[in-house]
Amino acid sequence: MSNLKKDLTVSGLTMIAIGACIGSGIFITPSKTFEFLPHHGYVLLAWLIGGVVTYFGAMTFSELGARHPKAGGVYVFLREAYGDLVGFLYGWIILLVVTTGALAALSMGFADFLGFFGEMSDTTKQVVGIGTILILTLVNVIGVKISDMFAKVFTGLKLVALLAIILLGLALYNSSDLTHTLNFDFSEKPENLTSMMLLAFVGVFWSFGGWHHATYLAGETKNPQSTVPKAMLLGTMTVTVVYILVILAYSLLLPMDGIIGSDRVAGDAVGNVLANGGKLVAIAISISIFGTIGIYTMSAPRIYYAMAKDGVFFKGLAELHPKYGTPYKAMIFQGIWASLLIVVFNNFHNLMTFATFMDIIFMALATSTIFIFRKRNKTTTPEYLLKWYPVIPVLYLVVTVAFVINTTMGMDKTTLSGLTILLLGVPVFYFFKKKQ
Repeated sequence: MSNLKKDLTVSGLTMIAIGACIGSGIFITPSKTFEFLPHHGYVLLAWLIGGVVTYFGAMTFSELGARHPKAGGVYVFLREAYGDLVGFLYGWIILLVVTTGALAALSMGFADFLGFFGEMSDTTKQVVGIGTILILTLVNVIGVKISDMFAKVFTGLKLVALLAIILLGLALYNSSDLTHTLNFDFSEKPENLTSMMLLAFVGVFWSFGGWHHATYLAGETKNPQSTVPKAMLLGTMTVTVVYILVILAYSLLLPMDGIIGSDRVAGDAVGNVLANGGKLVAIAISISIFGTIGIYTMSAPRIYYAMAKDGVFFKGLAELHPKYGTPYKAMIFQGIWASLLIVVFNNFHNLMTFATFMDIIFMALATSTIFIFRKRNKTTTPEYLLKWYPVIPVLYLVVTVAFVINTTMGMDKTTLSGLTILLLGVPVFYFFKKKQ
């Protein structure tokens, strides 16, 4: 079998876009945002900017996806615009850092939250994490129809859990002992506001990350020129609204110092007003993370598949399952590597910075390709054409490039490791090229 099956619809792909965004981030990272910006108004502003920037990115990617409705998404955009080397380096970093690192971190996070209901040793947590990845890899090998249903069910459960937190927070809106601590006086600026805002974006971008996974599955989508843009736009809008309301709910349920000092802000917020609320939230987070792992194990292997078909990666990864029509070898390869990362290197917060920094670099590069394609194909009008061009992609690039520069200036071992792995990809590319 040589062609991917086209089974995904708008609803299924929208749920994949939403589900890929909502993982562990919104339940954990807001405490870091408050640590950098101890001000309710500026925290909400940071998350709102993150949502708007993500939406701008989704609008730009919608045109890119309509121009290149193939499996592989960002890899295809970069390869077509900048050549095989840049396209390869994206797939290389996705495989070794971004997706597999996120899978490893999410799987260990999933095991950690299961530990809320009973003590588990570090070895047991590793076994649970690896088992989760391998089981969900097997589920996704069976086919995108199963994955479509999986995404709808688990994303629906996530949204219900977040809605419950929102309603709980808003229900207490008139309680004077909680609301008097909220600060929306924007004249009271935190010190080094711009720098602190950019640092806060690590958690924000991590929590919004994943929306572009819908583009990876364009080759398995019905009518991709219109379906992919609709799914990404609906997905990013939904996630932005939900995140803003959840951050507001946390602010209503916990005082500022309670949020800043919390490793599990969602559990602490609900546990502050409900008996056993922490356990209920742990169940919700476990469901959320489990669903995100399932989506990641399905979507990212399409990049390795596309690269292998282009002859710049292991040839076997382009092989599709004879019965299910899925890139099963690419999925298995990814699952094994992510499992190795769990054994060798496991630190959620370092992996979050590691993955987000490298991801945003390539998201900015991919966004810039729209200028090349517009200039190169002046007579071609895709089914989705970005409005307010070039303002939208320029605004996206201003924020993301500022984030990358600010992170690079404060370079630590995490950032340096990512750049080192990126550079190692150059000789590997030429090895494959020579072999080809």
